[in-house]
Amino acid sequence: MTSKRFAVAVACLLFASSSSAATVTGDPEAGADTATGTPCQSCHGSDGNSPSAEWPKLAGQNVNYLKKQLQDYKSGARMNAIMSSMAANLSDKDIANLAVYYSNQTITEGNTPEQYLELGQKVYRQGNKESGVPACIACHGPAGQGNPAASWPRLSDQHAAYVENQLKSYRDGDRSNGPNQMMQGVAKKMTDEEITAVSHYVSGLQAAH
Repeated sequence: MTSKRFAVAVACLLFASSSSAATVTGDPEAGADTATGTPCQSCHGSDGNSPSAEWPKLAGQNVNYLKKQLQDYKSGARMNAIMSSMAANLSDKDIANLAVYYSNQTITEGNTPEQYLELGQKVYRQGNKESGVPACIACHGPAGQGNPAASWPRLSDQHAAYVENQLKSYRDGDRSNGPNQMMQGVAKKMTDEEITAVSHYVSGLQAAH
């Protein structure tokens, strides 16, 4: 393991340790009532599988990651005109309920077009030593399941266009709520071609495992 990849792995482990105290106290039935009785379903679908790639699939996402993102929208740590207004009226209990509900749903299967497979797989599994891009697998795992305890998100089966948009937002400084600015640092070293390829790769990653 290279020193750069080792450093990323250690950082992930340390963050996981510091986040492991987070407990899930949400009620999935209450979460279902909130999800289906509010504008949530308009963008994300009643079961968390958004019909449009503009919005992320929430089904099957890690609970702690979902909670953190909703809390960040509410606090202003992550900005989006629609989501900030939606989260503003959510209580901590509402957030926990929604997170558990969506996490319990089954995500629809994604796919990887052939033209993105080679480069996407290389970036995800090996990174780019020349530019200093670490391997995505170090934090997000071989099957793209993320790290629930550390609040690292699941990437597998996510809409490719959404993943691409978020990587570019990290790179351009439009999103900055990642821990220790890690994703901003990674994305800034990635080319547009690498971002597009790895986004499509993770969309179909789960199907291969």
